[in-house]
Amino acid sequence: MNKIPRRIVTGIQNGKSAVIEDSEVQNTVEHLPGLIISDIWNTQNIPASLGMESLIPNTGFPQTPKNGTYFRYVSIPPDKDLGVEFKPGEPHPMMHKTKTLDYIIILSGELHLIMEEGETLLKPGDIVIQRGTNHAWSNRSDQPCIQLAVLIDAEE
Repeated sequence: MNKIPRRIVTGIQNGKSAVIEDSEVQNTVEHLPGLIISDIWNTQNIPASLGMESLIPNTGFPQTPKNGTYFRYVSIPPDKDLGVEFKPGEPHPMMHKTKTLDYIIILSGELHLIMEEGETLLKPGDIVIQRGTNHAWSNRSDQPCIQLAVLIDAEE
């Protein structure tokens, strides 16, 4: 599976539906060695405008636009390649919380979803509904994990 995805964007040309763009995602950043985040699309409000996108900064921890959405493709390398050390009984160093409702699909590899109380192993095809809770991701395997995430601005 590619670490940087191909993005196909449709639209209207000469009054007819057409492919407007077909290229590798450009808004891609390697935040840590092997941790590659491709921000595919965002919307600035709901209902969404069908016009062209507004680029927003690609940050390690997402900054979803107020009343908007964020679409991310993330390649998460094994913890050992990131230099992340997780000691049982201590908070994971990558714990974070966003004020969003997230739909996350594991496309390949394995990933542990770590919560303040417990964790679960995710495998390809698993879907996570992340509801603004403190969490971290831990890849304890020898292969990268690819996840696809849609983040929606939310209220608590």
